[in-house]
Amino acid sequence: MLILIWAAGVAVIQAVSGVWLLAAVIGSGLVASLLAPARSWRLVRRVRFLLLAIVVFFAWFTPGEALVADWPGLSPTAEGVLLAAQHGGRLVAVVFCVAILLQRLSVDRLVSGLYALLRPLEFAGLPASRLAVRLLLVLRYVEAGAEHGWTHWLDEADDPLDETISVVRERFGLREIALSALCIALGVALLGIVK
Repeated sequence: MLILIWAAGVAVIQAVSGVWLLAAVIGSGLVASLLAPARSWRLVRRVRFLLLAIVVFFAWFTPGEALVADWPGLSPTAEGVLLAAQHGGRLVAVVFCVAILLQRLSVDRLVSGLYALLRPLEFAGLPASRLAVRLLLVLRYVEAGAEHGWTHWLDEADDPLDETISVVRERFGLREIALSALCIALGVALLGIVK
């Protein structure tokens, strides 16, 4: 249930823009700095090159009015800077949300919960079990700190690990079903108020 609420929050972050996006970034940053400061900083550090790529590609390659009129060929565009801020802000807010979620759940429980939520989509061709194993490996790598980088895996290619990776699917309990019903009822009530 916690993962489902988190996924809804991430979806809302992707839908908002402007002042609401700024509020989401600041709010998630404050909560993450209180609940998971070390993990938040580590995850933001891991996406720093992606953030740089977002800024460069959107700010300098989006057509529009140059910010520095004297050097239009070298200047980023106003429209590009706005797009870079939006996409970069969304990425940072999601990273903060991931840090908060990982502080609350272990990596194994997080992957198990995602597997439980994605398993019904296997009939549509989504390989939920393979996706869960890959996500588990990535999150374990991130959580381990990756002191040596990825190149040390090449040295260990001749000596495979004997570790078996298994993903356990957690089931919804009575508490989760009751909380789901309450969330659905609140959502329906809010939709009725808005209309």
